[in-house]
Amino acid sequence: MRAISVLVWALACLLPAPAARAQAVSSSAGLERLSALIAGRLDAGEAGPALGLDEVERIALDENPEIHVAVRHVASAESHVPAAGTLDDPQFMYRGWGVPLNQPWDYNAAQNMLMVGQALPGRGKRSLHTAVAQSDVDVAKAELAATRLRVQVEVRKAFYDLLRAQDEIRIHDQHVGIAQQAIGAARIKYTVGKIPQVEILKAQLALTRLAEHMIRFERDAEVARARLNALLGRDPVTTLQVQGAYGLENPLPTVDVLEKMAMEGRPDLLEAEAAAEKSRREQAVAKKTYVPDFNVAAGYMLMPSGSTVRNNYMVEGSVSLPWLNRGKHEAEMAGAAAEITEKDAELNAMRNAARGQIQEALAEAKAAQRLARAYQDSLRQQSEAALHSAVVAYENDQTSFLDLLDSQMTVVDVDLAWIDALGEFNTRMADLELAAGAPIEENQTGAEEGRQ
Repeated sequence: MRAISVLVWALACLLPAPAARAQAVSSSAGLERLSALIAGRLDAGEAGPALGLDEVERIALDENPEIHVAVRHVASAESHVPAAGTLDDPQFMYRGWGVPLNQPWDYNAAQNMLMVGQALPGRGKRSLHTAVAQSDVDVAKAELAATRLRVQVEVRKAFYDLLRAQDEIRIHDQHVGIAQQAIGAARIKYTVGKIPQVEILKAQLALTRLAEHMIRFERDAEVARARLNALLGRDPVTTLQVQGAYGLENPLPTVDVLEKMAMEGRPDLLEAEAAAEKSRREQAVAKKTYVPDFNVAAGYMLMPSGSTVRNNYMVEGSVSLPWLNRGKHEAEMAGAAAEITEKDAELNAMRNAARGQIQEALAEAKAAQRLARAYQDSLRQQSEAALHSAVVAYENDQTSFLDLLDSQMTVVDVDLAWIDALGEFNTRMADLELAAGAPIEENQTGAEEGRQ
């Protein structure tokens, strides 16, 4: 703020009395309009609770509609497991044998049979069908984990976008306060004519740039707020503010750590592994087609009237003969084997792609971190030093006001670029977490810091 306050003093000295009184009034009116435009920042959406990243993520994981859908998908898959290995429904059968055609109502002359039957799958088939259904649950759970990770990454991006916009607005507001004081001083100093008219226009341009910044920052804040509210399962216009740090000083994990995280816990890889396991279980089911199935039945039989023994019972059994339909079953097993090969190839391709995504995301994160640190550790101090030098030179009539104003606007631009770089770093970190398959905690970082 020490450097920023130079603008008040400089602007108070820059505005000379024009040759014509009408021109002075016109310039003053222009400054009045700029003052109103700069100060006219929208207040909508600024009020509201300030939430940290942990609280925002907790709300999102509890309330996000896409996660709710994925949870119901898991529940739906789980509901099919108990039925997968159960027996088919028993069957009741009636048979009337030997009913006379000339007396079709005379069942006393017929053999009446009442039977109950049950189909019995071959040994091991029921447990395999249950295992296949459980594989569907595993796939659904992996899809849920992938949805949670994607939502979490999108929440982090929206959170830091909103935090960045808020910080940009804060810096803008600091400069607005200085600009308002400068405009008041300018009105008083209009009667002093010491510098060319072009420097007045330069000052007006600087104020106009503040107005342009305000419009862009408000847009960014509203877009980020709407996106974050939607991820939290809220109305997009709900008031919301966030608070937190950018984590620039945290070291980045090594490639080995990230690849280990991805291979062990990345949800889309786990989903592909579950799909491959399901194909193996389906192959086991296909191999079981050579195990015969059975049907058993038992019942009561009433013989025609006049028979020596009218009341009888009967049992019945049948067995399938899969060996006589070898072509069909061999084709089923070949299809199951091809499915395994396809799923394994997809899994290997996804693992290879994950390694590439990790390398790319890590390179982007490292570059963003270095850029943000360059602004934080060097460029900000250098711009402040350049402004201080310009102030000293201006006080000793060794430079023009335009040079001084350029130095001041450089401080503004560097501060805003620093905030942008911080936001970009956290966006790249979110992409890195998506590639690794999990949020990156401090205890997961490795020695990558020493390599940068």
